[in-house]
Amino acid sequence: MRIAEITRKNGIALIIADTRGLYAQVFNDFGEKFVVYDTNGEQPISTMVASVTHDADGVVAAQDETRHGFEDGDYVTFSEVEGMTELNGCKPKKITVLGPYTFKIGDTSNYGQYQRGGIATQVKMPTDVSFQPLKDVLSDPTEHFVLTDFAKFERPAQMHLAYRTLHSFMKDNEGRTPAPWNSDDAQRFTTKAKEINAQSSTPIEMDDKFQEQFAKICAGDLSPMNAFIGGLVAQEVMKACSGKFMPVRQLMYFDALECLPDQPDKLSLLTAESCKPMGNRYDGQVAVFGKEFQDKIKSNKNFVVGAGAIGCELLKNFALMGVGASQAGKLFVTDMDHIERSNLNRQFLFRNTDVNKPKSIAAAAAIRKMNPEVNVEPQENRVGVETENVYNDDFFEALDGVTNALDNVEARTYMDRR
Repeated sequence: MRIAEITRKNGIALIIADTRGLYAQVFNDFGEKFVVYDTNGEQPISTMVASVTHDADGVVAAQDETRHGFEDGDYVTFSEVEGMTELNGCKPKKITVLGPYTFKIGDTSNYGQYQRGGIATQVKMPTDVSFQPLKDVLSDPTEHFVLTDFAKFERPAQMHLAYRTLHSFMKDNEGRTPAPWNSDDAQRFTTKAKEINAQSSTPIEMDDKFQEQFAKICAGDLSPMNAFIGGLVAQEVMKACSGKFMPVRQLMYFDALECLPDQPDKLSLLTAESCKPMGNRYDGQVAVFGKEFQDKIKSNKNFVVGAGAIGCELLKNFALMGVGASQAGKLFVTDMDHIERSNLNRQFLFRNTDVNKPKSIAAAAAIRKMNPEVNVEPQENRVGVETENVYNDDFFEALDGVTNALDNVEARTYMDRR
């Protein structure tokens, strides 16, 4: 809140991001008047003109029943129009869409008579966007929620209450979050949520079970959630700097609760004892999924096919999660390509010193640095009919999973068949 006041007064864009186990929060405040120069980043649309009516509300028809693709409120200008030449290079006109083939452009009664031809081209117009300060959004967030999943329509309000409760809980407990899967802490958390909700100027119909679940896993720290929210926030930084693309306005909540077991018997195995910290690098993950799950993925045998852009992201996440990070487990990764300088901007496991090295070998070396426990075997084989002596039935049957990171349809189809 203190930082938010400073940024607001000084015209500095503010982005707040937080992940808590399977939950995440993103907030933007780009100031009272922020200009978006291009709301979607797409190329301007053009359409051939078939006719323009000569009246107080001119109607433009696209040629040959071709859909114009414009939306209500778009701006267009014209070129190559014969007869009604006043339209050529005109000041951008705001349009009203009548249907997929026609739109209105306003008064054309003082123009010449339309004869033939012409192209209508979309003009990207600057859009002023106003953001509310953090203090105002927190007290009355309803108008500022960004919905990420239409199947979870009520979820943002529940998560907003959960985050407010978490901050209050941590303030009362010297910065401590509720302990993983601890029933007593979860009960205290739910009671506090009820108090905060009752005192709110916009109370909601509270879901006790949701608040309790939030309390049980909010101590978690999951690398794939961090990667997703980090990527999203990086985009928001670029929007704030460039004025291109519409920013998140203003409060976005996201959850991945589908990752928890949906069978009651498996869920009952997640207890304070099975999820307590062990003092190792996997504590953040154990806090959500339990020690038994961690042991299972450490002994997982997975075949990652491809070590390019997708493969780098997968291998990084697998290493941080501990997939195949034991003598019993293993990651196989194969890629027949070598690293080129043009790969470095998006295949982030590689550095300048890796140029010309095999991708699979360089990727394996990079994830070993991230997690020395990971048991990874790099290979340089193409996966296809010609290597079925290597990747035979015995090889595939010994695996727990295969993960495609391929960039061509032929290889994907072959792997799907296998």
